[in-house]
Amino acid sequence: MVIIEKAPAKINLGLDIIGKRQDGYHDLSMVMVSVDLNDYVTVSEISGSDIIVESNNHKMPLNDKNDVFKAAQLIKERYDIKSGVKIELEKSIPICAGLGGGSTDAAATIRALNQLWKLNLSKEEMIEIGFQVGSDVPYCLGAGCACISGKGEIVECLDTSLSAWVVLVKPEFGVSTRTVFPEIDCETISRVDIAALKEAVLANDYDQIISHMGNSLEDITIKRKPFIQKLRIE
Repeated sequence: MVIIEKAPAKINLGLDIIGKRQDGYHDLSMVMVSVDLNDYVTVSEISGSDIIVESNNHKMPLNDKNDVFKAAQLIKERYDIKSGVKIELEKSIPICAGLGGGSTDAAATIRALNQLWKLNLSKEEMIEIGFQVGSDVPYCLGAGCACISGKGEIVECLDTSLSAWVVLVKPEFGVSTRTVFPEIDCETISRVDIAALKEAVLANDYDQIISHMGNSLEDITIKRKPFIQKLRIE
């Protein structure tokens, strides 16, 4: 059996850092939305018990450093799956671009393996597995438009009919989101009014959405890569 799952990219309409938790994570408040830029994940059973990951993008690791591999390994261990699996990643989403490529691929892998191995996992079970891989994976399991809080595990779908064109600009360099969090100073970082943004999304108010968009992580990424600010101005 071969299962193919679409893995859409996401953008943050708003991302606010509430504070740092005692466990080292940050409390977040975000509004995310899927965009029509997709990877595709194909899974198939193979002889033996190995996890084999292949991709058309040769810049990414294909071992246990890859979120897809991690998701498959977690499922195999948790449900005592003896079968081997080949996972093929057809990448279109740029890596280290803040578009959730690794997370959405992991989410697609969880959905695909749930079908391949007939696990009948509930949404809650898939979210629990996904969160062990990465904080954006719970959102990516359902995608669409949603408000995310906590460490990323609390996902509230937002009912909106608004659609729009977006321009995605990816410079030659990349910034890994995971490397940004250790530099966050919760006392000085810019804040984003997620409540107002959420209200604008639910009202399908395009102008108000634009006025309330923002990302607290930009303070750090722009310091690292001033070219980002130049892109925003242009």
